[in-house]
Amino acid sequence: MSTLQRLFKQTFIYGLATVLPRMLNFFLVPLYTSPGVLNSVAEYGTVSVIFSWFVIFNVVLAYGMETAFFRFFNKEKNQDNVIGTSTISLIISSLGFFALALVFQNQIAYITEIKVEYIKLVIWILLLDALVIIPFAWLRATEKSMTYAVIKIVNVAINLGLNLFFLLALKDWSYHIDFLDNICKEDYQINYIFIANLIASAVTLLLLLSFYVKVKFRFDADLWKRMMRYAFPVLIAGIAFSVNETFDRILLSKLLPEDIADTQVGMYSACYKLALFMTLFATAYRLGIEPFFFSHANTKNPQKNYAKILEFFVTIGSLILLGVIVFADVLKIIVIRSEAYWEAMSVVPIILLAYLFLGMYHNLSVWYKITDRTKFGAYISIFGAVVTLVLNFWLIPIISYKGSAIATLAAYASMVLLSYYFGRKYYPIPYNIKKISAYILTSVIFSILSFYFFRENYVVGIGLLIVFVLIIYKFEKQDIKNLLKR
Repeated sequence: MSTLQRLFKQTFIYGLATVLPRMLNFFLVPLYTSPGVLNSVAEYGTVSVIFSWFVIFNVVLAYGMETAFFRFFNKEKNQDNVIGTSTISLIISSLGFFALALVFQNQIAYITEIKVEYIKLVIWILLLDALVIIPFAWLRATEKSMTYAVIKIVNVAINLGLNLFFLLALKDWSYHIDFLDNICKEDYQINYIFIANLIASAVTLLLLLSFYVKVKFRFDADLWKRMMRYAFPVLIAGIAFSVNETFDRILLSKLLPEDIADTQVGMYSACYKLALFMTLFATAYRLGIEPFFFSHANTKNPQKNYAKILEFFVTIGSLILLGVIVFADVLKIIVIRSEAYWEAMSVVPIILLAYLFLGMYHNLSVWYKITDRTKFGAYISIFGAVVTLVLNFWLIPIISYKGSAIATLAAYASMVLLSYYFGRKYYPIPYNIKKISAYILTSVIFSILSFYFFRENYVVGIGLLIVFVLIIYKFEKQDIKNLLKR
């Protein structure tokens, strides 16, 4: 099997592991935005802010060890040492965080302005999620992609099922089943959302316990130091990256007037979800290419394959961008059930383009990962975080959530340019910049025409989509035929 075929196989399975759970999870958006499920748009805003903090703390608790695991698993002769050392490190750090967070839960609640009852649930979920980081990384590194996919799907299926039970069925069933009456509480919807998440995370850890039974718990202090030196810039990059990805909702809740802040966050977060299709594709691609980058770094002329991989990503990503924008007003009815959220639809094209650039950045990041220059990843992500913060502080008071969307796009676009610039210097890859730029530019122009000039005119929108597909087919015909033939 060729290297590209292996990549597409892995990406497809990781896509299955990512897309199907996220699509199941996607049903939570229409559930939360349906009239009568949550008490208000502001409550959905509260949930969104809490999940934003989730992302940041997940990065801190992983502290780059997952990426370091991939690098050293493929680099070291004694792979058992890598597994044991990284596992022990994560266990100790996770339990340490858990103990400290419980002790200082009131202080955390005060700083984040989140109720203590939610903080307690979040602390438990963070612990359980941290303990599955290395088991999941091991599944990916050893190409056990189907096991990875099944466990991921089970996790979100449980989460979805419990959300449906708690938010839709529990109240009615409690009238007929006595023990359910004891757990049915008024105005407890946000708690139920995180209880569902907690149970799903606990089941996931149980499914991965076999990893902990098999692992050889040997701690190599010298190896750990080298892994931490590699991982620390990844941690800094991850924190900066989480600022780019989620901090806008936290800043919206802080910078907007108190009486409208949570409502604005709720609208923005709901419409932001329509970028899910691009996010799913970019995430699945990243999960597929990250192990691929490391495992093929020492093959003959890997740069040629790396260049082709980015071309494939941009081609499909540009098509997704245009496709979602053409059908955005159909998708909003399916996904966002209440018109109270639709005011923020103007951010959809901006966020979609931002996540296309984010996916490109993941592809371009190959040069600093395989040359052990992860500090550049930190520098670039910090620069992106600074762009995010500056533009959010400047634009939110003026244009509210539109400013956050613009800041996200500017951050990811600047990260792409910086990574490409430094990559040419330290690890030149022959990217076809003309073709990549042409696809993006064409998709953006067609998207502008569809969304801003011919919105909900599906004759024009679908026509533009067909023209773009034909353009892609003309230039990629041979590659498409070869791929299908294989």
